[in-house]
Amino acid sequence: MVNSHRKLIFRIYVGFYCSAILLLRICICSQLSMPSINQLSKDAETIPVATNGEPFPWHKLRLPHLVIPLHYDLLVHPNLTSLDFTASEKIEILVREATQFIILHIKDIEIINATLHSEEDLRYRKPGTKLNVLSYPAHQQIALLAPDELIADMRYYVAINFQAKLADGFKGFYKSTYRTLGGETRIIAVTDFEPTQARAAFPCFDEPLFKANFTIKIRRESRHIALSNMPKVQTIELEGGLLEDHFETTVKMSTYLVAYIVCDFNSVSGTTSSGVKVSIYASPDKGSQTYYALDSSLKLLDFYENYFDISYPLPKLDLVAIPDFESGAMENWGLITYRETSLLFDPKTSSASDKMWVTKVIAHELAHQWFGNLVTMEWWNDIWLNEGFATYMELISINATYPELQFDDYFLNVCFEAIAKDALNSSRPISNPAETPTQIREMFDVVSYNKGACILNMLKDFLTEEKFREGIIHYLRKFSYRNAKNDDLWASLSNSCSEGDFMSGGFCYSNSKMRSNTLSVLEKNVEIKEMMSTWTLQKGIPLVVVNQEGHSLRLHQELFLKGVFREDPEWETLQGRYFWHIPLTYSMSSSNAIHRHILKSKTDTLELPEKTSWLKFNVDSNGYYIVHYEGLGWDHLITQLNQNHTLLRPKDRIGLIHDAFQLVSVGRLTLDKALDLIRYLPHETSSPALTEGLRHLELFYHMMDRRNISDVTENLKRYLLRYFKPVIDKQSWSDEGLTCDRLLRSTVLKLACDLNHPPCIRKAAELFSWWLESSGKLNIPTDVLKIVYSVGARTTEGWDYLLEQYGLSTSVAEKNKILYALSTSKHQEKLVKLIELGMEGKVIKTQDFASLLHAIARNPKGQQLAWNFVKENWTQLLKKFDLGSFAMRVIISGTTSHFSSKDELQEVKLFFESLKAQGLHLDVFQIVLETINNNIKWLERNLNTLRTWLLVSI
Repeated sequence: MVNSHRKLIFRIYVGFYCSAILLLRICICSQLSMPSINQLSKDAETIPVATNGEPFPWHKLRLPHLVIPLHYDLLVHPNLTSLDFTASEKIEILVREATQFIILHIKDIEIINATLHSEEDLRYRKPGTKLNVLSYPAHQQIALLAPDELIADMRYYVAINFQAKLADGFKGFYKSTYRTLGGETRIIAVTDFEPTQARAAFPCFDEPLFKANFTIKIRRESRHIALSNMPKVQTIELEGGLLEDHFETTVKMSTYLVAYIVCDFNSVSGTTSSGVKVSIYASPDKGSQTYYALDSSLKLLDFYENYFDISYPLPKLDLVAIPDFESGAMENWGLITYRETSLLFDPKTSSASDKMWVTKVIAHELAHQWFGNLVTMEWWNDIWLNEGFATYMELISINATYPELQFDDYFLNVCFEAIAKDALNSSRPISNPAETPTQIREMFDVVSYNKGACILNMLKDFLTEEKFREGIIHYLRKFSYRNAKNDDLWASLSNSCSEGDFMSGGFCYSNSKMRSNTLSVLEKNVEIKEMMSTWTLQKGIPLVVVNQEGHSLRLHQELFLKGVFREDPEWETLQGRYFWHIPLTYSMSSSNAIHRHILKSKTDTLELPEKTSWLKFNVDSNGYYIVHYEGLGWDHLITQLNQNHTLLRPKDRIGLIHDAFQLVSVGRLTLDKALDLIRYLPHETSSPALTEGLRHLELFYHMMDRRNISDVTENLKRYLLRYFKPVIDKQSWSDEGLTCDRLLRSTVLKLACDLNHPPCIRKAAELFSWWLESSGKLNIPTDVLKIVYSVGARTTEGWDYLLEQYGLSTSVAEKNKILYALSTSKHQEKLVKLIELGMEGKVIKTQDFASLLHAIARNPKGQQLAWNFVKENWTQLLKKFDLGSFAMRVIISGTTSHFSSKDELQEVKLFFESLKAQGLHLDVFQIVLETINNNIKWLERNLNTLRTWLLVSI
């Protein structure tokens, strides 16, 4: 799933707010809330009581393994008028141990009747035995009690008739709506089950380990179509004009991957080189926006089949743009569902950034067809095996299929986002216990997605691409249609090597060990499991401290923790026992060679082979660690950047900028030294490096602006417009150039207009005026469209017209840009109107409300408004969004994490404590409090330094 995740931010493109540092990421995978489970007594001896007062025979959250499912035969009939559905299922089970009860998951479903059949019953058409049904909602479980004991090693068939309402939210089997060009509202029914919501659509063994085959039948009206995981094999006409579609039986898979949709969408189709039919579905008015998705899906599916050397196992793959969808996308096997912004591409309004996002999400979900679907984690504690790999494969697949997108540079941001979360004490290990639905849902975060991807990329760089690929192919083949855990991956990577690898001196693990004869610094065998466990079983990111004395290098590692300084009394305690096996890389001024060393202890010493004027560790930023250079190390690097920055690799320059400002936050580097490092930026030839430097300066500007520290705000503005004037003047108001140049253009011109740079404002206002005069028909270059709309929204006439166009536009890319522009208004009454429209959910869809509120909170005129709204309307928000949902986490973090005063911290703390007193708690509460506290400390330590540096510099 993409956590919009992005997904979910983790930098997930939730709705329109993709231009800033996004808040919570998503597979691109979804979540739900279960307070009743979380409040359950942990006393394992407590005997649960069913709703009818009888003892419930099972007390654990996880299902017993006394019986396992083999096959589900499922018939579903949704009524899109009454907004409910009736259904029946027959589950073939295998009894592993004799038992008199069967435990299934269920949520918000009414059981009509349940019957048990033996194989003999079916053979002789006997009626079967009625089962007594006990319900235990606290665990979302039912117990089916048989009158006689079920015999071990025998197969039985459980038949259940049931009914339920189509859900109002975004989970389970729910309704979604869209408006036609003629203004008609139409309803569709769609599923979204990950991680624990299949139980809201049909009673089932709703855990990833219980894989089974599914045969699905859907009843519908003739004006609709039905889609499911597999191709349709026949349609039967029933009485009353209803149609019943029968689909092929699925391959063996987990319940969260089951999917079905009833809609009236249109599609475009193509066929891969191996004969797989790929179709893109969207509402009828958006068909013209599906062609890029079709082209990229065909390319990417071909790539994955070749790269994994394993055929895509289904005969078809459908990708469907859903009008109401919480996360970025969901990887249902053979029927992938997407938020419209993650699949549709409009050449007239979609920018380079939009193309990057759509390509990335498609690549992510297609990778899941192998990582997650073919091989599934045993339990949600290892969801990173799904999400981390899918995020990593975005890099590999897009580099191969769309090299012009230069995704390599973008991937650095993936790791920087992970570091931002992982540098907090409230972070967690990649592999982390998760039992309740809320705990499971919170695993879909930047740690699972981004950090998982980054440590895989680091390991690939260490092993070499060839050996890493061999290892993951071994892993996929060995565990196909099965489940796996952390150790299974390490074992597969270890066993992918031959004895010849030892002789050749290549990076390879064999029999869990590695030796490289070509690297003099690698003198010891290393066990891959031991090495990688230091990255998956403990939280945090290491700081590598480098001290050069002549030809000798002294290294030591420590836990990098933002907001905690060496002089703080808690620093030593927080360091604890943390240490990693770090595959270091470094380069020197004297040559282009890449040197390698594994740091396996707290401290180590290296002897340099030659004299060097500077050292750069973490070559190309492939490693997941931060580097600090003691002594004159930073001074030498700053001198080199000012003299000739091109002697350092472009990614190394990006890494230096990133690390320098991270080190300021822990007091290891002074702010003026970090700012001196980026003085060379106006001469920077790499667009991504220039973007990274500007990002930090822009963050400082917005922090000062929000705090109304007017002298520093004004001086920062003067500095930016003076020193970066050549960069600003160089930008054209067009869609020309390489992807990285187009992304830079959007960043630079947006910043210039935010700073009220007169030439930028004049040009944007001119384009907006022409667009207004053309009644919205003029095509503005897509990379500057959001900027033009934002300047246009400064006038009442422009803002009102944009709101009108928002309701009329069929381009989801344009709607995103308009909504962002509307949120930048300096008039609070207009921001209030947006919030009201978002809560109403008609003009502005509920799915976009969280990102809208986040954007308003980033507006200095809206930050207090958004926060007050959350406090005053908490009950209404809980009715709209589950507590642990992705949207609620965006709302909580998006309206608070930018605060930077003690009064604000106290206010947020009191609010969170009031929620905890009601039994409501999320991990994001602690993340927010820690972030605000760090913002306060940053200002206390660095505000005067920034003020002085600016006075000297301008």
